Amino acid sequence: MTTSTASARTDSLTRDALAVLQPGFRGTTAAPDWLLRKIDEGLESVALFGRNIQRPEQVTALTGQLRAERGDLLVAIDEEGGDVTRLEVNEGSSFPGNLALGAVDDPDLTRAVAQEIGRRLAECGVNLNWAPSADVNANPDNPVIGVRSFGAAPDLVARHTAAYVEGMQAAGVATSVKHFPGHGDTAVDSHHDLPRIDADRTVLDTRDLVPFRAAVAAGTKAVMSAHILVPALDPDRPATLSAEALHGLLRRPVADGGFGFDGLIISDAIEMKAISAAYGLERGTVLAIAAGADAICVGGGLADEETVHRLHDALVRAVRAGELKEERLADAAARVRALGAWARLGTQGTGSTAAPTAPARQPVPAAPEVGLAAARRAVHLTVGEQGFTSLTGPAYVAAFTPVASIAVGDDTPWGVAAELARLLPGTETESLNHARVTGDGVPDTIARVCATAGDRPIVAVVRDVHRHGWMTDALAALVAARPDTVVVEMGVPQAKPIGALHIATHGAARVCGLAAAEAITGSTPTQ
Repeated sequence: MTTSTASARTDSLTRDALAVLQPGFRGTTAAPDWLLRKIDEGLESVALFGRNIQRPEQVTALTGQLRAERGDLLVAIDEEGGDVTRLEVNEGSSFPGNLALGAVDDPDLTRAVAQEIGRRLAECGVNLNWAPSADVNANPDNPVIGVRSFGAAPDLVARHTAAYVEGMQAAGVATSVKHFPGHGDTAVDSHHDLPRIDADRTVLDTRDLVPFRAAVAAGTKAVMSAHILVPALDPDRPATLSAEALHGLLRRPVADGGFGFDGLIISDAIEMKAISAAYGLERGTVLAIAAGADAICVGGGLADEETVHRLHDALVRAVRAGELKEERLADAAARVRALGAWARLGTQGTGSTAAPTAPARQPVPAAPEVGLAAARRAVHLTVGEQGFTSLTGPAYVAAFTPVASIAVGDDTPWGVAAELARLLPGTETESLNHARVTGDGVPDTIARVCATAGDRPIVAVVRDVHRHGWMTDALAALVAARPDTVVVEMGVPQAKPIGALHIATHGAARVCGLAAAEAITGSTPTQ
């Protein structure tokens, strides 16, 4: 091998090792110098998180700076709508999440919502969305999926997953359907530990895998793997690190029983404890690429040059040591670049200085009201035996607040208090968490709430009350003390409805709170 050939091979290897990483960074008005250098050296993707978001025009300027370095750069985000929003992290989403859309069960509506989210992302220069969640929420006690799922019925989840893919990608934003092969039947959050699904292959085929087959048929450009152990597929390694799950099932031709997926396979965030605690970041990254993943999501907590260096160097060392085939890394990098070329058609004019390779996609029409319309349709009302009369004066809102999952985060406001105060001036609120309720005791807590509310009607806001014993006890005591209490469930409505009026919003997005406030005050516009 000549010196020039060896140099070219090394340069190709180092660029490929950068190409498969999708790191985040810190900054809102300007990308850090290290990130711009890495883009010049071969980095093909970057990720935006809530810390990068202030307002749409600021995001547009930021992505324009990034894309000026590379016209086909993939700019990824985790914008599910509903409870998981990055673009509206500071105010709450303008769109209800998947469970609300599944509750309405109108695929055309789901398609329209996804298209409008995609349109807004594309306007900001984002061209890859780590969404939607295609998980079948088979376990109602699931601590991390819940309202992020379209529901518990495989066929319902499948048709809405397909509609979401079609709507989002019509706007020029690639979808990354997640969390393959399905995170719905878990009781453990993979951010904290390794979940295990012991369902047999027949159950997987008829439940968990159904929406992913629909997504592939709908043309999804990417699929995100889950950090879950599924012994029916691989008894030893979680799906992200499993050749049997990724290459042997997702990539295998349909004629041989696989999915025939030829797009980009992205890992879930590699620093999640399900991978990093057992394998470490570097080894987990190498094993994921070797198993068939093409891109490594380097999540929100790792936003520094050192992490990119570590993962890049681990991949290069693995190739040189014979632990990772160079051809596999090159194939992964090629798939990243291919998606970048596709996505570029939807982001020309957002900062790219390179000549276009094909005509840009035509913009899709704006539909600014579709999110609120969907949230209103998703509201389900149950009137108690004593009846309910719409509130016309100030209320007192008791918000029973659980700890948010890492996927949702605790930066985004939720509830009905703000919207109810706008409709009923003088409305006040207090937040009641596990520590406060258990510390004071349920009887004293409820007595204090009732005393503070006085003559004002009480609105109790809960989120997945069926998963939290302290919340269940407190809510029951409150309704017993004040039977006229209005209950707003903003999580999965698994528990039996109680209260003078029970409102299931199927999610905690800002528009879900507005729809609930309209229902409480009787001001919901005619549908």
